[in-house]
Amino acid sequence: MFANELVLASGSPRRQELLKLLDRPFSVVIPNVPEERAANESATSYVQRLALTKARAGAKLAQPNSLVLGADTIVVCDDEVLEKPRNFEHFVAMMRRLSGRSHFAITAVAAVLGAKEKVVISQAEVTFKELSDEDIDHYWQSGEPQDKAGGYGIQGRASKFVTHLNGSYFAVVGLPMYETEHLIQTIEGRV
Repeated sequence: MFANELVLASGSPRRQELLKLLDRPFSVVIPNVPEERAANESATSYVQRLALTKARAGAKLAQPNSLVLGADTIVVCDDEVLEKPRNFEHFVAMMRRLSGRSHFAITAVAAVLGAKEKVVISQAEVTFKELSDEDIDHYWQSGEPQDKAGGYGIQGRASKFVTHLNGSYFAVVGLPMYETEHLIQTIEGRV
């Protein structure tokens, strides 16, 4: 039914669950791509580069003629990229920064099919309530924030912190559905 095998170059269980919603079989490869921002690299360039690097690395692990998707999500507050928390102190600093204000979650999705490459970006503005020290500590103790950009997962316990969302919810989770489906159709030449 589909001309190309679809491969997701990501170990993220959230991205795997979302990709299932496209009702297309896919396999998973997990490339080893360092996530380090280059000096003077803009947030948008950084997330695009990581998504494309992951898709290219995944293409090397996949069968020939596979359509490989790579994705990356970052959180940006005051033009600073908030990475995954290194430890509890780093997490607390991030949560205090996000408390009572807005920030951006930006996801880039890249597709590689042979020599064809394409990247799309989706972003959302997220506003948090004022967070108490108890909110922050309790959330850390849940174990949920440790592997998430910006130190939170909107689809989980942090959902109770969100007072406003402007943009794609799925971009915040890590795989914008409309953009991903359109990207797949575009690179396969179906649109």
